[in-house]
Amino acid sequence: MHSTDAELAVTAAEAGAAVVRAKYGAPLAHFAKSPMDFATDADLEAERAILGVLRAARPDDGFLGEEAGLVGPAAARTWLVDPLCGTLNYAARTPLVSVNVALRDNGSSTVAAVADPLAGEVLWTDGRQAQLRHDGVDEPLAPSARTKLVDVNLDGPYPNADWFRAVQLLAAPEFGAAFRPRVSSTTLALAWVAAGRRAGYVTDGHLRDSVHFTSGIALCQAAGCVVTGLRGQPLHTGVEGLIVAADSQTHAALVAIVNQQHERLA
Repeated sequence: MHSTDAELAVTAAEAGAAVVRAKYGAPLAHFAKSPMDFATDADLEAERAILGVLRAARPDDGFLGEEAGLVGPAAARTWLVDPLCGTLNYAARTPLVSVNVALRDNGSSTVAAVADPLAGEVLWTDGRQAQLRHDGVDEPLAPSARTKLVDVNLDGPYPNADWFRAVQLLAAPEFGAAFRPRVSSTTLALAWVAAGRRAGYVTDGHLRDSVHFTSGIALCQAAGCVVTGLRGQPLHTGVEGLIVAADSQTHAALVAIVNQQHERLA
């Protein structure tokens, strides 16, 4: 019996992570989702493991999985599950992946867990604290911009393509002068902002109730990061997309660089 939703999120993420870790490096079956995207049997098995934990503990809740879609009743409480974020990395035996579990409760998402299966870490929040668990021991997450590393997500969708193109952001002289650009191709990099391993994270896309991004956003908000839309506006208002920064100075610099791209392309 799980006493809190946060502990349940951690347990569920760990169940998915155990599958991902066990199958890493093994031959994988591929299931096409689009010409440029696929799932593997690791994705499917990890999602089943996560949903098994959640449904056993909270049978009246709803469940939205990346692979299975909406499972169970439409409910005010719905668990958002991304069983393997970074499938292409994983299939290519590149150890940059995460397992994401978040709870949407009456439109708000504050409970979340992000597991790094290959590092044996789980970053989690109950909406008040943000912690990193390793070998059963928790330590507070502490955002920091000291690395100057900023991850840029190049994957679609691109709702702001008429004025923002992530791939061009990487080539912007002002971006390279202020930061050290990175492209990790997994939302694990978003959680790293909360942990002080990245100074910032930038992406376009549809983020509200996203199985990919909701967990990392909740972690960063609980850890005290600055979290906004692409133009620096409150999240989920105005233009879509996301800028997350370890501190206000880094955030202001990233917004200014994105706005310069807007001026060039609009």
